[in-house]
Amino acid sequence: MRAVVQRVKYATVSVDGEIISRIDAGLMVLIGIREEDDKKDIEYIGKKITGLRIFPDEEGVMNVNVQDTGGEIMIVSQFTLYGDAQKGNRPSYIRAAKGEISEAVYEDLIAYVEKKGFSVATGQFGADMQIEMINDGPVTILLDSERSF
Repeated sequence: MRAVVQRVKYATVSVDGEIISRIDAGLMVLIGIREEDDKKDIEYIGKKITGLRIFPDEEGVMNVNVQDTGGEIMIVSQFTLYGDAQKGNRPSYIRAAKGEISEAVYEDLIAYVEKKGFSVATGQFGADMQIEMINDGPVTILLDSERSF
């Protein structure tokens, strides 16, 4: 599982010109899922999302996590995170899980983060979405559960 975690001032997701989801200050998380991803990957990424200390403390040092700031979390599925463009100009998505597999893992990740006390805003799985956000910092962290075990 791969995640792009961005500290944001706000984020919205729209489908067909209608805003379907919104958060204020917090984390925008884009998730890519492989067929091999399981409970270990969900737990690793879920713990990292909720525990990353990427918000400033009183001295301006990134030392505070999203929960301590009262921030919000948005999680959006993005299969293109497993796009491989090493050969040619058209990325291959062979490592990305098929929809029926990735949707279940995506929902399990959301449930995991919710069990940690967060109300999670989401995208619409499989839809053509437009995301608007202001990256705060900018702060962007790349996570990959494949490299964690």
